[in-house]
Amino acid sequence: MSSAEHVPVPPQLLAGRRARILVVDDQPTNILTLHRLFEDEHDMFMATGGEQALAFCRSTPPDLVLLDVVMPEPGGLAVCRALAADPVTRDIPVIFVTGVDDPDGEAACWDAGGVDFITKPFNARTVSHRVRAHLMLKQQADLLRRLAWVDGLTGIANRRHFDDCLRDEWNRCARLGSPLSLVSFDIDHFKRFNDSLGHLAGDDALRAVAAAAAGCVSRPGDLVARTGGEEFAALLSHVDAAGAATVAEHIRQAVADLAIGHPATERGRVSVSVGVATVVPTRDGDPIELLAAADRALYAAKADGRDRVRVAPALAEPALSR
Repeated sequence: MSSAEHVPVPPQLLAGRRARILVVDDQPTNILTLHRLFEDEHDMFMATGGEQALAFCRSTPPDLVLLDVVMPEPGGLAVCRALAADPVTRDIPVIFVTGVDDPDGEAACWDAGGVDFITKPFNARTVSHRVRAHLMLKQQADLLRRLAWVDGLTGIANRRHFDDCLRDEWNRCARLGSPLSLVSFDIDHFKRFNDSLGHLAGDDALRAVAAAAAGCVSRPGDLVARTGGEEFAALLSHVDAAGAATVAEHIRQAVADLAIGHPATERGRVSVSVGVATVVPTRDGDPIELLAAADRALYAAKADGRDRVRVAPALAEPALSR
């Protein structure tokens, strides 16, 4: 197989970056063959076992996974099912790599959530075309999700995406018995800001605050969203109250450091008030409990003078680190 036979993905489909491809196989020779085929145009990553592959996908989601079917436990089918069940990884396309051309085996790959499969020995052009096609499909799907889930003004998640993620993370943390934290914040006296400086300046301030907050939340699976006019939220999975309070203070300080002038306040700059709430979700619980607690903490921050962080009383004691 020669890399000269490789079919490139048009660079404009990758938003200015190389695609990330993860090759999962317990045989280094197979990994090397696929690595050589794509390394000139894509960022290639390797895993020799299922658990290693799952950990990588959760921490650094790739654009595509080439996954061997037959590996020591967990095998390829189990890995694919785990990826499909996790909100962080469920949209990653998986192409199975198999040495057996068998209808029942193919059906098992489809049932596990694979989007395609290739057989050994590899045909370079066939592999290249299939990888190219699925990278293009993923790029198009990502674009559609972005249009549906991203706030048009600030470029961060919108309320619809936030609500979807809150439900998913609530259910996932309930399964794992892990804490889920919510940081709610809004811009202090934003109406006064717009009245004083105009709505164009207000839009600029919203974009700057969104970017500053997003820079404080970088783990895969965490989310910063614009949930209302000048209202924002950060959703933090597997983070206790102490950790969430730290993130909240980073957000408050990051906005203060922007030093955006606000002539209608005593401080003379744009600031945010921040409320934090944490819960260990249960299957019969309701995410609205977390939203309401974070809102109460936010109102307390405003009542205490604004430009500060307040943490709600515990909704579930195990969620807190005191």
